Parts: sequence; C-alpha cells; structure tokens
Amino acid sequence: MAQQSVIDAAKASILAYGDKNWNGVRASVSPGVLYDEVATHRKMNGVEQLLTVWQGWATAFPDSKATFQNAFSSGNTVVLEVTWRGTHGGPLQTPEGRFPATGKTIEVPACLIIEIGDGKARSMRHYFDMATLMQQLGLAKAA
Repeated sequence: MAQQSVIDAAKASILAYGDKNWNGVRASVSPGVLYDEVATHRKMNGVEQLLTVWQGWATAFPDSKATFQNAFSSGNTVVLEVTWRGTHGGPLQTPEGRFPATGKTIEVPACLIIEIGDGKARSMRHYFDMATLMQQLGLAKAA
C-alpha cells in the first residue's frame, strides 16, 4: 500500500469512532484486531471486545472526537498523534470504578500505534494519560 493509503486506513476507525459509526469501526479493523489501551491496562482481542470498550467511552463522552496533529508511517505501521476532546456526559467505567457524569470537558493528548494488514487495522496500541483525564474531570488531584 502507498504510505498515504496506510495512514488513511489507520485513521479510519478513529474517524468512525468520532461519528459513533460502529459499522464503520467494524469495517475498518480486522475481525481479530488486537487493542491495547495502555492507560487503563485493558487488552482486547477481536472487534466485539474493541467495540464494547469504545462504546463505553462513547457513553461517557458522547461528543468525543480525535483531532489529528501528526501521522507518520513506516511500512504497514502508522503512528498517530491526536488530541481527544469531549464532554463527560455519561457514566465513566474505569479500573478504579464507575464515575457519574461531571459535565466537564476534556482535552487529552494521545498517541496510537496502528499496524495495518489487508487495508485494515490489525493491532492498535493507544497511549494517553489517564491521570490528566481524571484531573480534568475533577476526579483526581494534580500531583
């Protein structure tokens, strides 16, 4: 694949998430996609597990979307630098428990490393600062 095509394939699921287009997410990842959400220590195997987690984020932040700052590729691996923005409008399930909506907004920088196979994401590692997110929601104190 041409490098721009690899980058577009990597962005596809993130864009579909922003639209809360679950069929679009499903179409843009391989059925056995591996998803590692480093900040929460959650690892998913398969599109159904990925959708469960992403739908949980969408419940907590119904208007959440990523803005792309940078995209780099080497072969079939893409690094996306993004900023997640949204409003905490629903319950947020975390490893530390469930938190009711605060109505506060978030702006969290993140990095995703996505491996593409057959034009779809086959593995994704998502790095973001959970402590910053919790501080912005008023659920944790700054260190």
